[in-house]
Amino acid sequence: MGPFPQNLQKKLDIRKETNAFRQLETPGHWVDFSSNDYLGFARAKAMFEKTHAYLMHHNMHQNGSTGSRLLSGNHPLYAALEAVLCEFHQSAAALVFNSGYDANLGFFSCVPQRGDIILFDEYIHASIRDGISMSHAKAYKFKHNNIEDLSLHLARLLKTRNNEVVYIVTESVFSMDGDSPDLETLVQLCKAHTAHLIIDEAHAVGVFGENGVGLVQKFGIEKEVFARLVTFGKALGCHGAAILGSETLKEYLVNFSRSLIYTTALPPHSLATVHTIYNELYKTDNALSGDQHREKWHPNIQQLHQNIKVFKAEIKRLKLNAVSRGEAPEEIRGFIESDSAIHSCVIPGNAKVKHLARILQSNGYGVKPILSPTVPKGQERLRFCLHAYNSEEEIIHVLETLSMFEI
Repeated sequence: MGPFPQNLQKKLDIRKETNAFRQLETPGHWVDFSSNDYLGFARAKAMFEKTHAYLMHHNMHQNGSTGSRLLSGNHPLYAALEAVLCEFHQSAAALVFNSGYDANLGFFSCVPQRGDIILFDEYIHASIRDGISMSHAKAYKFKHNNIEDLSLHLARLLKTRNNEVVYIVTESVFSMDGDSPDLETLVQLCKAHTAHLIIDEAHAVGVFGENGVGLVQKFGIEKEVFARLVTFGKALGCHGAAILGSETLKEYLVNFSRSLIYTTALPPHSLATVHTIYNELYKTDNALSGDQHREKWHPNIQQLHQNIKVFKAEIKRLKLNAVSRGEAPEEIRGFIESDSAIHSCVIPGNAKVKHLARILQSNGYGVKPILSPTVPKGQERLRFCLHAYNSEEEIIHVLETLSMFEI
């Protein structure tokens, strides 16, 4: 093994000097305020057992998929799950990918063409940015959740528009701030400018809308959205993702999306787990049976929203609210307003936010620091993820502990 390249070592050294060095750690035995398992399905023994029963029922005694979906890996559970996704999410077609990262990379690297225009929210997920960087389209960012700024970009860019396709990209719930854009106004803006709207629903599915369908369906705009991303690794507690859209879009992705074409497909167990969770959200013994007695809200979703309500009330009681977002990052301190399961307390400085995270962890609470460059410098934060299984006592105590220190 030869010497490690000096230019790479220098980059590692800079990360250490700026308190931004990342390391893999085994999760501690803390009260969970960091995982994406919002509804507790990842840890649910009943779901594990139902998944096993589902595999036995379908005579799937197979560990791996054996190949890519276009070769030998497109086992029957794919068609069954994609049919469920179409029904549950009211979509003409669904295409399952190995992860949300793969789905975003595969979509944005092949759908926008040379000369097309992509307008994306400045806080969009890294997987979308990476996909855009692989396309040949012209890409421009607009200010976070700022319809006025987006409109100005559109007016400027479309003065010289010929036949370029315009794509507008956002998330229904942002992964770092936990906030949401004005989706209904975005739809109207896209209609006015003949633009294609793409929405990443990773942190909305399982949390918002009837049975956890997401914000797109909650607002009834699913027919106005060109493509939706839904992931299974957040509130559903599984693994994988899907692109929802037209049948033609699905055909296009099967032919041109490299992250789908050139990778081994998900194993049967992964798809069976996702299918089992969707059955659970429907709350029927026979999924999609049309049972009129199914509950509109799964009890775990109800409990999650109760915990969000308690968390927000405690933020207000303890005066931990953020100041209004200003032009300068250093003006932001405290909790950003959010109705989702994600609540971020902005504490500028990598060293300080890491120190406070260690204090909370030493008190038994699994709260993780989010450092720059993951977020812009000056917007470092503690990120609290709420779950159906967090108790009111845990929520109150972790925030009371935080309130003892200057943020």
